[in-house]
Amino acid sequence: MAKILIAEDDRDLNRLVSITLRNNGFDVESCFDGVEALDAFSKSRFDALLTDVMMPNMDGFDLAQNVRDIDKNVPIVFMTAKDDKQSKMLGYALEIDDYVTKPFDVDLLVLKLKAILRRAKIKNDKELVVGNFCMNQEERVATIDGNEINLTVREFDLLFKLLSYPKKTFTRSALMEEFWDYDSSATSRTVDVYMAKLREKTADSTGFEIVTVHGLGYKAVLKN
Repeated sequence: MAKILIAEDDRDLNRLVSITLRNNGFDVESCFDGVEALDAFSKSRFDALLTDVMMPNMDGFDLAQNVRDIDKNVPIVFMTAKDDKQSKMLGYALEIDDYVTKPFDVDLLVLKLKAILRRAKIKNDKELVVGNFCMNQEERVATIDGNEINLTVREFDLLFKLLSYPKKTFTRSALMEEFWDYDSSATSRTVDVYMAKLREKTADSTGFEIVTVHGLGYKAVLKN
């Protein structure tokens, strides 16, 4: 049973989301501000965090940043009325997994959460299969139709990251920070060049495509 932490100062919405998640088999803990949520997260393990952005004492952005310092991989979903580009860019820079804009349908929220948890599980698996494309993280081998394709270490890690979280947008700055560390010669253009190479090398894959999200970065989209 997945354990979900909810941080939402609107008590009626908090209660509605909590009840709906419990009715769908989740274990839920509710908090009503960012400080309370961070305290709960530091004391217990959660499989995902659902958080409002505008909250007393600590907002959702600061909460997400502090949670990322504790666990870089736990899924985070913003439940918010802030749907502007600047807020989204800040959220994606913190590597949140999705936005749900208020008012929202709680049943759709449950579906989104289940999908995000499935993607998080993929990230922890050693082998990732999408259509005719396969990546074995332990052996660090990628194949299309069983034929190995030549990927550099950085290309492999970049692609595995994208495919572990299909539909999630990664900003260029977030990718640079994770995969280029302190390489001062790397720029946002460097990321673009790597993505172009990955598109070329995986052109024969039937299961996914790498999509440019204009003004933000890149994401992998699975094909039907």
